[in-house]
Amino acid sequence: MPRAGIVTVAGKPNAGKSTLLNRIVGEKLSIVSPKPQSTRDRVVGIRTADDVQMIVLDTPGLLNPRYPLQAAMRGTALTALMDADVVLYVVDASEDRAPAPLDEVAQLEQPLRAPVVLALNKLDALHEADRRALHERYPDAALISAANGRGVDELLARLAGMLPESPFLYPDDEISTQTVRFFTAELIRETALEQLEDEVPYSIACEIEEFRESGSPVYIRAVLHVERDSQKRILIGAGGRRVRAIGQAARRKIEALVGAAVYLDLWVKVLPNWRRNAAALNRLGYTLPEDRSR
Repeated sequence: MPRAGIVTVAGKPNAGKSTLLNRIVGEKLSIVSPKPQSTRDRVVGIRTADDVQMIVLDTPGLLNPRYPLQAAMRGTALTALMDADVVLYVVDASEDRAPAPLDEVAQLEQPLRAPVVLALNKLDALHEADRRALHERYPDAALISAANGRGVDELLARLAGMLPESPFLYPDDEISTQTVRFFTAELIRETALEQLEDEVPYSIACEIEEFRESGSPVYIRAVLHVERDSQKRILIGAGGRRVRAIGQAARRKIEALVGAAVYLDLWVKVLPNWRRNAAALNRLGYTLPEDRSR
C-alpha cells in the first residue's frame, strides 16, 4: 500500500527551512535569503518517489508577533502544524545547541496530534567534535545539512515510514499546488531582498496585477509595494537604476520558471503602513487570525 501525507516544516526564522524544502522537492519553490522572516506564506512542495508521496509545507518562522503581518504569518504556521501528519522541527544547530521544545517555541494552545521529528540543520558549519556531541545529546534527532544534502536522504526515509498508508493525493508529476503567479511574486520579492539594504526588505510586498501567457513574450505587470515615500525612492534608485536591476534579475528567474521569454513590467508604489493594515493585508493575500488581529 502506498503512503501519502503532510509533512509540516516548522522552526524559528532563519533555521534553513526553505532550503530544506527545495532540497526535498528537488526544485526551487521557496525563496532563500539570509534575511530572517523571508517566508511569509505557506509554501507547498510535493515529493513523489516510489510508493511515497510527501506534501511538504514550508511555514513562516515561529516568532512572537509585533504587528499584524507577523500575526498573519504566525497564524499560517500554526494552522500548518495542526494539518500535519508529521512535523519536522528544524533548528539551526550552528546557533542553537540547546533548542527549546517545539510546543514551547510555538506557544501552542493545544497539543499537536502529529509526531515531531527534530532536525538539527547546518551541520556543515560545525566541527566534527561538535556534531558528535549533538548526536550524543539528541540521539533521536536527524543531523542534516540542507545546503549540501548531508543526512537528508536518511531523514526522508524516516519521514516516509511515519506517513499513513494512503493512495497518492496528487498526480505523481506535480511538485506544488500553488500557482505560477504565486511563485512569480515570490521570485520578484526574493530578488528585491538580494539587492536592498537591511531596513527596507521587510516593508516590501509584491502583487501581480496582470499575467498574460497568450502571447510571446509572456507579459507580467507586477507592483512592489512599500510603506513610505522614502522607501520608494530607495527601491527605485537614482535614475531608476535599482528597480531596473531588480526587474532584470527577476525576469531571468521567471523565464527559468515558466520556460518562456518574459516581459516584466515592474512598478513601485506606496501602500501606507500595509503591514499593520488589515484591509491591505487581506488585499495582498494575508489572513489575520481572529483572536490575534490586535
